[in-house]
Amino acid sequence: MTFSPELEAKFEKMIANYPPGRQKGALIPMLLFAQDEIGSVTPELVQEVASRLKVKPVEVEEVLGFYTMFTREPRGKHHIQICTNISCMLTGGEELFAHASKKLGIGHRQKTADGQFSLEEVECLGACSWAPALLVNYDFHFNLTPEKLDRLIDSLRKMQ
Repeated sequence: MTFSPELEAKFEKMIANYPPGRQKGALIPMLLFAQDEIGSVTPELVQEVASRLKVKPVEVEEVLGFYTMFTREPRGKHHIQICTNISCMLTGGEELFAHASKKLGIGHRQKTADGQFSLEEVECLGACSWAPALLVNYDFHFNLTPEKLDRLIDSLRKMQ
């Protein structure tokens, strides 16, 4: 499996930062960077990362099964994660998720037909002081209301 020259260089540098026998420490960041580049974690990616880190594919699978930030299916160009944990729930997180679901016409872990948006309800984004919060890819948005969410989605649609 081949990646962009930039990602290949990043992987090489990352692996070199770990002493022999300890390179498994690069597993999570490698999976995240590769997922960002190819869109999801494929069986080929599992094999490639395992080979580069000299671990068994099952060790990669264990990480994939534990962490929710990895996906086997490609997400939308704009992946929206809305927190509905206690702080966000108390300030309208559940209503915000329902509003986003209705506006986009999709539910939890679904993707719009045009591939522009995917939606996910998440447990915590670590932004309790600014609840309700959401992430679009890696960008945080805080103190949201349905109106602010509408403006955000509309601005993302214009980016196509």
